Amino acid sequence: MGKVARRILQFVIATAIDFLIVVACFKLHVNQTTVGFTFLLAILAVAAAWGLTCAIYMSVVATLAYNYFFLPPILKFTIADPQNWVALFTFLVTAVLASQLSERARRQALEANQRRHEVERLYAFSQQLLLTENVRELLNVVPRYIVESFAASGCALFLEGKPDAYYSDLVAQSSLPAEQLKAVAGRGEPILDPEHFVCYMPLRMGVRSVGTLGLTGSIPSRETLEAVGSLIATAIERAATMEKLSKAEAARESDRLRSVLLDAVTHEFRTPLTSIKASAETLLSGVDLDRSQRTELLNVINEESDRLNRLVGEATEVAQLDAHKIELRVRPYQIREAVETALEESKPALLHHPVEVTIPDGLPPVPMDLDRIAEVLQQLLDNAGKYSPPGTPIHITAELRRSELVVSVADHGSGVDDIEQTMIFEKFYRGRNQRVSIQGTGMGLAIVKAIVELHGGTVGVTSQIGRGSVFHFTLPIRS
Repeated sequence: MGKVARRILQFVIATAIDFLIVVACFKLHVNQTTVGFTFLLAILAVAAAWGLTCAIYMSVVATLAYNYFFLPPILKFTIADPQNWVALFTFLVTAVLASQLSERARRQALEANQRRHEVERLYAFSQQLLLTENVRELLNVVPRYIVESFAASGCALFLEGKPDAYYSDLVAQSSLPAEQLKAVAGRGEPILDPEHFVCYMPLRMGVRSVGTLGLTGSIPSRETLEAVGSLIATAIERAATMEKLSKAEAARESDRLRSVLLDAVTHEFRTPLTSIKASAETLLSGVDLDRSQRTELLNVINEESDRLNRLVGEATEVAQLDAHKIELRVRPYQIREAVETALEESKPALLHHPVEVTIPDGLPPVPMDLDRIAEVLQQLLDNAGKYSPPGTPIHITAELRRSELVVSVADHGSGVDDIEQTMIFEKFYRGRNQRVSIQGTGMGLAIVKAIVELHGGTVGVTSQIGRGSVFHFTLPIRS
């Protein structure tokens, strides 16, 4: 129903109410005072519901009806007693004044409700702004947030220093031209056009204009628009600051990582280099050595060279994983293939440990980089062999849980306490009890975590002191 038709219906209903009051008072034979108060109450109700104009119309109709039906002479628009003129005039004035007061109270209540809704929308909008800390992402989602929060039909956002404006949809792009947004940002003055349901509000950071907010459709109050503009400007400034801090922190972390990596690798290089140097000098010294002694020295050189090669490989891989420069070659494979490859590569570490493999038949193929997952298993098997007493078995299991494949490697070593379980996958961290007795760089489990997470899985450990540890990782069945 249109606005004019709805207004006409209100006037018709107001007339009908006056008519019903007349009929009811005639049938009940009430006195003039009761009739007047009945009309007055009805007029107040109409004023509260439909406003002042309809209430004044109803007051005039009620005054005429009061005169015609209840003031002598009855059924005539004349008044015999001059005192009744005073009563009639008093009724009309009272009805109009009461209507005005009721309309004012209604308007104030509507304004209060509107402001309350706007405050609630501002709060919800500010909460949404806090969810994003990336400037580009924020600029893309803010127009949509505003449309959702304030029931606008379209929104545009322009930021100084950005070549393009950001829109909630394609319709808003035609309604809110970028040239107008840039002009408002340059002048720093808002443009409000309620007749055409369009407004432009500068985004202010203090007294400085940093952009423009454009809206079409439902337009909030100017105060709300200014608050929205300030919130957006503050959120963008905050996101930009967070990005700068993140970049600075990343740079500091990169420097720290290089330093730690260099220290760790340098420390680990010394032992094999010392052994290789000593063995080579002995062989070159001309000392008379029998065949077994020469073979032993050559084996030392060979083993320590392999160790050096492994250290360099781990250091390089850690650097590549941190820089996200590793590309996975993901194909569907059976997990048994990765286990068999890892067992073959880990033979030296598992020489004194029986290995029990429990992999059910019928497991679905898993999307994975076979070489990388085999490397994960090799790292876990090497650690299990290194930190478990000789002769204790090592268990490898795989099982399906919901949409993930869970692979576990269990040992019977000394275990990892609760505090260290939260740190054991960090780079260069080594258990307090193994730092001196067992060689290592602390890079293996960090590599394991990085590779598994690149596959979309998770890694963890369950351990009990003196009973052993279970290292497990998950791989999603569908990539």
